[in-house]
Amino acid sequence: MPEDFEKWITTAEAGELSGYNVYHVRRLAVQGKIEAKKQGRDWFLSKSSLLEYVERMQALGPAKHDPWRTGARQHDEDEAEAGD
Repeated sequence: MPEDFEKWITTAEAGELSGYNVYHVRRLAVQGKIEAKKQGRDWFLSKSSLLEYVERMQALGPAKHDPWRTGARQHDEDEAEAGD
């Protein structure tokens, strides 16, 4: 387990805390959307990072599914410019 064990939780604990499926939590970790560390075959997630992500998604409400929401389009354009 990572050094500061109170800061890190397992995917099962993250699922219970957030209400997300364990597989979804793991995908968020792999995609870098929440801070996570992999030790062996197990993922350990930053509890504060997970809670911040959940809060952002709740604040967006239905807009989280809208690819044209404020800032999303700008982010895509910035990535395209960085690739040039």
